[in-house]
Amino acid sequence: MTIKETRNELFANKIIKNLERRHFEAYYCPTASEAKEKALELIAKGSSVSWGGSMTIRDIGLTSALKGDEYVVYDRDDVTTAEDKRRIYLQAFDTDYYLGSVNAMTEDGILINIDGNGNRVAAMTWGPHRVLLFVSLNKVCQDVDSAIKRARSTAAPINMMRFDSLKTPCHADGACHDCLSEDSICNYISITRMSHPAKRHIVILVGEDLGY
Repeated sequence: MTIKETRNELFANKIIKNLERRHFEAYYCPTASEAKEKALELIAKGSSVSWGGSMTIRDIGLTSALKGDEYVVYDRDDVTTAEDKRRIYLQAFDTDYYLGSVNAMTEDGILINIDGNGNRVAAMTWGPHRVLLFVSLNKVCQDVDSAIKRARSTAAPINMMRFDSLKTPCHADGACHDCLSEDSICNYISITRMSHPAKRHIVILVGEDLGY
């Protein structure tokens, strides 16, 4: 085990204890591939599953692994019209598992998310029976203030680069301007301090850097 791997394991174990104090279910996987396998172990065959725009779950290959006959999948990427996307968003609220990541998390186990439409933070807050979140250790910050700063100044401008049709100041120069643009994706800021009901949220910490 390398020095970094040793540090990551110790750090993850500390965070897991804090998450469990906040009634989350939590695990640590050193690699993205192990995180994907852990998720497939947790999600029972036949479960209904949906997700938001998380690149993390796509990058680790989980979304493609769930496509097939073993799960009931509601994927907004499979539809093109605004009406069909809204239908998928609403179906996601009644799924067995909602998958995603976070924009930032504190060492104490508080989750920070920023959303443009609000469907992602809404589903994380209420609706789906379980919420399964993948959080790479590079997204962990010391406190809520630094986590919100990371979400707004690091994650949001990078995420904005995915949307060529949206025009915001951060799309032009990559820096947060605390803008009031109608195209802003920083419309809803969610702070999740505990999982309710207990263990509704499952957090898989990952040693490899993932997402934004």
